[in-house]
Amino acid sequence: MGHPKPSGLCIATLLLVFSLAPAQAQRERGTENGEWRYYAGDIYSTKYSPLDQINVDTVRRLRISWQREALDVTIREKYPSARVQNNFQSTPLMAGGVLYASVGLGMVAAMDAATGETIWVYDPTGQGEQPSGRAMRGVAYWRDGNDERIVFVSGEYLVALDAKTGRPISSFGKVDLKLGLSRPVGRYNWSSSPLISNDVIVVGSGVNDIGSVEGRSTKEMPPGDVRGYDVRTGKQLWLFKTIPTNGEFGNDTWEDNSWEYTGNTNVWSWMSADPDLGYVYLPLTTPTNDWYGGHRKGDNLFAESLVCLDIRTGGRKWHFQAVHHGLWDYDFPAAPILLDINVDGRPIKAVAIVSKQAFTYVFDRVTGRPIWPIEERPVPQFGREVD
Repeated sequence: MGHPKPSGLCIATLLLVFSLAPAQAQRERGTENGEWRYYAGDIYSTKYSPLDQINVDTVRRLRISWQREALDVTIREKYPSARVQNNFQSTPLMAGGVLYASVGLGMVAAMDAATGETIWVYDPTGQGEQPSGRAMRGVAYWRDGNDERIVFVSGEYLVALDAKTGRPISSFGKVDLKLGLSRPVGRYNWSSSPLISNDVIVVGSGVNDIGSVEGRSTKEMPPGDVRGYDVRTGKQLWLFKTIPTNGEFGNDTWEDNSWEYTGNTNVWSWMSADPDLGYVYLPLTTPTNDWYGGHRKGDNLFAESLVCLDIRTGGRKWHFQAVHHGLWDYDFPAAPILLDINVDGRPIKAVAIVSKQAFTYVFDRVTGRPIWPIEERPVPQFGREVD
């Protein structure tokens, strides 16, 4: 699955916020009114904010406006032995003057952005039981008129909360993410934030790509399916198999029926979307095992690929595989960036994605054609066969 460097706020048990100025003039891409409604700022993953009070001249004058423990005092009192995991990673969202953040143990909190005071905390146990949920990197925000929701993965469940009260949306329910997969899993795991566009929630999977069960190496692992859900009802709308099954496009790239048992090929990182096109862009990762491919001969689509789907149906529009039959864990660790560029006087709706290869790939995000030529070269063969 890889080990991305945490982004956003990554402090063992603290959330820190600095004072910012009101928003200035907006751009076509970037956050609106100084808010941060998506994990990467906007749905295009530009991470751009038009706020300009902090600059090269003023940054030295920054002071901490407030700080707080990740777990609210009420949670500390309720669970005296509760401890936030040492891999606590959280990038809060901000909408309407409220911060929404994962705070460890499968919990989410809403806080006043100006003071850090708690507005509400969601406790997944709800019964006074000691929480055991793992850390999450973030949550998703969705709004339609007066209906505001916070959507996230808590343990093995997809949950939607009323953004104003923190109470679960009864019509959405608690979606069991172990169900509706192409192959059964013993335990579902995913710690990144969902993506919501065109009223569809898209979630990935976090299957351990080392291929180890109870310390024993194995070639059999669950696949990293990607799924779409209705943001209002929680109904599963579609499933995209990152490891194609018999008769599906790309299945022939898994020789000797290795698609039947090979797993991983996850989206453990973050996705991007173009609401106007109705497309979602997936950064795919390595299959089982990261560094050995003897049990999965072939190119192994859609491993280590950028895949574009129709967000309403989950149908593939186009893909690009950066590494055929990957052996070096060269998965895509970052969200694709959607931007509009001009090349030789021609406007292009583009998507750019950085890689562990130290390459930045740039494509027409409508057609998938490379903006600049990509030359593929065979890797020199070396070593010897082992009986």
